[in-house]
Amino acid sequence: MSTPLRACLVLACLLPLAAACRPPVRGTVITVAGSTSVLPFVEYLAAEYMHLFPDVGVNVQGGGSSAGIQAVLTGAADLGMSSRPLGAAEAAELGALPIAWDAIAIIVHHTNPVTTLTLDQVRAVFSGTAGDWADVGGRQGRVTVVTREQGSGTRGAFEEMVMRGLDTTERALVQDSNGAVREIVAADPAAIGYLSLGLVDDRVRALTLDGRPPTVEAVLTGRYELVRPFLFVLGSSPRPEVEAFVEFVLGEQAQALLAQEGLIPAAAVRGGR
Repeated sequence: MSTPLRACLVLACLLPLAAACRPPVRGTVITVAGSTSVLPFVEYLAAEYMHLFPDVGVNVQGGGSSAGIQAVLTGAADLGMSSRPLGAAEAAELGALPIAWDAIAIIVHHTNPVTTLTLDQVRAVFSGTAGDWADVGGRQGRVTVVTREQGSGTRGAFEEMVMRGLDTTERALVQDSNGAVREIVAADPAAIGYLSLGLVDDRVRALTLDGRPPTVEAVLTGRYELVRPFLFVLGSSPRPEVEAFVEFVLGEQAQALLAQEGLIPAAAVRGGR
């Protein structure tokens, strides 16, 4: 086991015990960068943290999972946010600590009459094999496929769990954030995309897949399987103020806030599924 990973696992065990008893170091700035899927949730927690500790700044930036991992490797960020596992070379130098679970939802416009698809149908739509909504039980009309950019953790997880080696159609609209995917699908009745379940709002509908609804309960019972971890990425010797922020994120208060936003608590990740 690599030194960074061993340190990260030790940190995962010890942080919940220390979270309530150690104040953060004051007068410093913590830089967090990476996944746009994780971004809004960490921004939310950062705001709560800075409200509790006004002398500590938490600067949260996007850029994607790969960019966040690279930022930690180069020292440009204290923490990376990733919605994909570390590669072998990355894991040799860094550790990954789950902060929550997230389900990937397949979304359509809220007026779309299609409410359920099979994974085979989703694969056909995103590969371009099924290019008309009538091909999958909807109203006749060309499908607008919306996907994420290369290097996105969300796209990587979607390709692994859904596409299974098939390429996404070249006609797909490529977007650089979950928010952008949601905006396009919300504005186009013919669109289909995918994003974090916690970011679904009433302008879009999350589809049932193979009869399994994209809900927290379905994730916890193993019925809904499009699930990936949200990770903090860190080196083997994080600064004390960085450790203090991670302690907060893994603490009861922050985990409850994440649950309210549609994520699954980190303890469920660490306990295995």
